[in-house]
Amino acid sequence: MALLEMRVARDKVNRLAHTVTDALVAMPEVEFVKDHNTIRLEVKQILEALLLQEARIDANAKQKIESQKRTILEGSQEWDILYRKYYNEEVKKLGV
Repeated sequence: MALLEMRVARDKVNRLAHTVTDALVAMPEVEFVKDHNTIRLEVKQILEALLLQEARIDANAKQKIESQKRTILEGSQEWDILYRKYYNEEVKKLGV
């Protein structure tokens, strides 16, 4: 949970969950079988899980770069290329 709190503040996740729930409520093709607060809490949990997963992917990609035999400076073109490569590899492992 600490990674999530560093990247996106809890109140921002709450606001986003409210926005998503409000958008669903406004859609005539969506019918709720539970109250709006229950739906909002579920949306919040889904968002937190996705953000935590993204943080893990990011950390794994950075760790792979750091484990290279030579130092690769963050912000360099080589670092950016490797980061994208390793990030995409981590995403593919998840089947996304």
